[in-house]
Amino acid sequence: MHTSAEKPLIKTIHPSILYYGTPVILLTTLNEDDSMNISPLSSSWALGHSIVLGIGLGGKAIENLKNRPECVINVPDPSLWEQVEKLAPYTGKDPVPDFKLRNGFRHEKDKYGIAGLTPVPSLSVTPARIQECPIQIEARVSNIHSPANASFFAIVETEAIHVHAHEDIVRDENHIDPNQWSPLIYNFRHYFGLGDRLGKTFRAET
Repeated sequence: MHTSAEKPLIKTIHPSILYYGTPVILLTTLNEDDSMNISPLSSSWALGHSIVLGIGLGGKAIENLKNRPECVINVPDPSLWEQVEKLAPYTGKDPVPDFKLRNGFRHEKDKYGIAGLTPVPSLSVTPARIQECPIQIEARVSNIHSPANASFFAIVETEAIHVHAHEDIVRDENHIDPNQWSPLIYNFRHYFGLGDRLGKTFRAET
């Protein structure tokens, strides 16, 4: 690690992945038989009440969203990383697509059971929430499209309908307390939590 007085040396690299540190989410969607599917995702961003998801094509999550355009965006904290990892090698697709077989995936329908997670009914969407996740966002899909420069994933635009949070991370009724909340971070395929707080933006309300 260089100091602020030093100029870092810079090297051009060609990484195979660009998961440079984003929150993990567990996306719950509804299967065709009304059972629930859970998909770990590492690509999402939010602005206002819009949440945009990056979802691989050929999996159960995107199939479910096309058939029933609603979901729950469950946000785990670092204590749940092992449950997230238990879900990682499984897919709701049966039979398992060849490209997933080549990458070591297996079929599992009971995602809640395999990860030891608890379903909780949602208020306005059909997919269940995940009780253990400190933040749970019910959402409806507004648009699905593929980017011009990639054919293996879809960009899914959603609108947040309800936000649920564990009481111990809520401050002043409608604010998430950043001193009590830490998302699980996916950092170049390794799991991390947040470090110590460094400061806050001038627009922070708490």
